[in-house]
Amino acid sequence: MKDIKIEDFKISSQIKIEDLPTTFDLESSEKKIEKKLRKVSEDLAEIQNAMYAHGKYSVLFCIQGMDTAGKDSLIREVFKEFNVRGIIAHSFKKPTNLELKHDYLWRHVKALPARGKFGIFNRTHYENVLVTRVHPEYLMSENLPDITSVKDVDDSFWEKRFNQINNFEKHIADNGTIIFKFFINISKEEQKNRLLRRLNKPNKNWKFSPDDLDERECWESYQACYQEAINKTSKPHAPWYNLPADDKPTARYIVAKILYDTLKEYTDIKEPELPAKEKAKIDDYKARLENE
Repeated sequence: MKDIKIEDFKISSQIKIEDLPTTFDLESSEKKIEKKLRKVSEDLAEIQNAMYAHGKYSVLFCIQGMDTAGKDSLIREVFKEFNVRGIIAHSFKKPTNLELKHDYLWRHVKALPARGKFGIFNRTHYENVLVTRVHPEYLMSENLPDITSVKDVDDSFWEKRFNQINNFEKHIADNGTIIFKFFINISKEEQKNRLLRRLNKPNKNWKFSPDDLDERECWESYQACYQEAINKTSKPHAPWYNLPADDKPTARYIVAKILYDTLKEYTDIKEPELPAKEKAKIDDYKARLENE
């Protein structure tokens, strides 16, 4: 099977989104890809166990993509070997009334993973420079100072949000959060096929919403917003990765491999040893149990 190189997917310079691939050939069968994914997921789980015991770093795993990109199934398959105590997932939907009474980052800040844990953001703080940019009328519900109508939302407003997001990510990275941001990149044709599949299969109908078609009509606008968001916010401490996602098993394996190959470089993540005083008494502790 073809080897995965992180640099093939990490975005470290300005990109044009139309040039980013939505497919990647692993030169292997689906069965072999799934087998390799299981192995990498198990290896990742071992790192997470050590990280949980170590308690120095946390991981923030962010995924953004168009409707039908396969976010839920990707999370399920990549992290299914994890101990539930060390992982927590958040799926950010339309802001609640309470969330709208706070700044837009508030609900994301309070959902950040504690040291030792993996946090998953299924849709992320980037909704605030993607959905609200395509639909600026949504900003009116935030009741922002100096924004009384859509006409007040200009380029400087979005530039300020990009700076706020960059500062937020730099702050948490400086304090021990390892950040991964994946753009789940599917083609427009593949999205069409997946939407049709939802309509053609009765057991998948519940996933379909007419809003999906309305948002599809905004495809080009979303692509432009993704392009600028990625270019403005892919930083060494919080890089974006382009994830070719037209084939789901391939996408899942690429994600798991990037996570594993990155985290294994943190050689200081180790399970702590017992204090010397207690370690010296291990034989005594074993004897007490065996002699019960």
